[in-house]
Amino acid sequence: MKILMIIVDGMADRSVNDTTPLKSARTPNLDRLSEMGINGIMDTIKPGIRPGSDTAHLSVLGYDPFKYYTGRGPIEACGAGIEVMPGDIAFRVNFGTVAGEGNIFNKRVVDRRAGRIQKKEELVKAVNENVKLDGVEFILGNASGHRAALVFRGENLSDRITDSDPKNEGEKVMKVRALDPSAEFTAKIVNEFIEKSHKILDKHPLNAEREQKGLPKANALLLRGVGKAVHVPEFSERYGMKMAVIAGTTLIKGIGRLVGADVIENERFTGSKNTDLDLKVETALNCLESHDFVLLHIKAPDEFGHDGDFEGKRMFIEKVDSALHPFLNLDFSEVCVAVLSDHTTPVTVRDHTADPVPVMIICEGVRRDDVREFNEFQVYRGGLCRIKGVDLMNIILDLTGKSKKFGA
Repeated sequence: MKILMIIVDGMADRSVNDTTPLKSARTPNLDRLSEMGINGIMDTIKPGIRPGSDTAHLSVLGYDPFKYYTGRGPIEACGAGIEVMPGDIAFRVNFGTVAGEGNIFNKRVVDRRAGRIQKKEELVKAVNENVKLDGVEFILGNASGHRAALVFRGENLSDRITDSDPKNEGEKVMKVRALDPSAEFTAKIVNEFIEKSHKILDKHPLNAEREQKGLPKANALLLRGVGKAVHVPEFSERYGMKMAVIAGTTLIKGIGRLVGADVIENERFTGSKNTDLDLKVETALNCLESHDFVLLHIKAPDEFGHDGDFEGKRMFIEKVDSALHPFLNLDFSEVCVAVLSDHTTPVTVRDHTADPVPVMIICEGVRRDDVREFNEFQVYRGGLCRIKGVDLMNIILDLTGKSKKFGA
């Protein structure tokens, strides 16, 4: 059997006047799938632990995040197309705008996103070609929007250092500090990189052009989310299956590359509300012909949750439901489908919370339960009961005849 995992990012919510965006949405296709399968709720990490999208995705793919997650940096670097090797340290990066006198650490952040700059390939190239460091290699990789990723490679590098991104505008760029003596060299070399890259960017013709147009200069690289790359077993090695990932966000593409999946790129997969849902579904169906396991990721409900937009989230969930209709026609003796949210993003909180998420599995032979509506108020009655994220792959492998017997 093939396996299709559909993750609707941040779809789950907390109750607002006894409803949620998912419950109040019209979702005939999700409800029909729910009726055909087994349902439950899931703590993607552990009860009471607020998941990030990165740790949640690792967990539901069967990779213990407490073992394989060292920080978001290495995953973002993979998503940006950088080949990350064990021992590398990597960061998430924002192109930002700083102003003031003296070196960069005396300057204040005016805009953490440099006016949400989009076209910055020239700036990435200029840093890669002109910044020189002794004894350490680096790779700056372009990512979506104002984002980038940064990898350092060399001897005696440590991830026991602080961020340079102050997280708030109006504050000074933070000097990277070592958290223990073994990281002193790393902190020194990273600070040197931050200052040298600032000098290159501040004088770049593209930024001069932006300044003339009244746009913020993208003259600083703000670093955060450092992590040290570790060996992560490839999905094919772990499960004996060829995997495809269909996603628009750098983070999820990074997780796909981290585990050796084929990441299907398309400029119409945006990772936001304007993504092409129909094309994503069509691509997933095509990938089921050539791959054993397909991960289809849909991001926008999480964005609506972070924006506190109940109606926007409800309406987009209805669009997702409509786009999923072709999956009703799958032969569930040949394809096992799992539908879930990776975490809860309540519109009242505007951030991830630890509330368990709805999950369902549809395939031939599954013990169908009495759940007829796929929402937070109904699925807990289902036959899956309450599971953890790292349990999900084991359950799916067993249902599809791919699990190995434990014991005699």
